[in-house]
Amino acid sequence: MGKRTKKVGPTRGLGTRYGSTVRKRYTKIVSSLKEANKCPQCSTVAVRRQSVGVWECRKCGFTFAGGAYTPVTKLGIIARRTAKGVQLEAPLEEEKIE
Repeated sequence: MGKRTKKVGPTRGLGTRYGSTVRKRYTKIVSSLKEANKCPQCSTVAVRRQSVGVWECRKCGFTFAGGAYTPVTKLGIIARRTAKGVQLEAPLEEEKIE
C-alpha cells in the first residue's frame, strides 16, 4: 500500500471534516492573514494584525483600519479613489467682496 498524502498548512488540524471548499477558503484566508504586508506610512514590510480590522506597523507604530484579514480591501481602494476624485472636483473659492 502506498503512502497517504500529508495534511499540511493551516487546515492540518481539521482532517477530513467540513468539506474541501470550506477548507480551501479557510486556507486562503489564514495564509493571507499571516503574510507580511507593506505599511502605508513608511513603506516597510512590517504590518501585523492587532485585532479584527486593526493593523499596526511594527517599525513606525502607525495604526490604521483595514479589512478583517487583509490591511487593504478592494472596497477601500475604490473608496480612496472616489475620495480623491471628489477633492479634485471641489469648487474654487469665490472672491470676497469688501
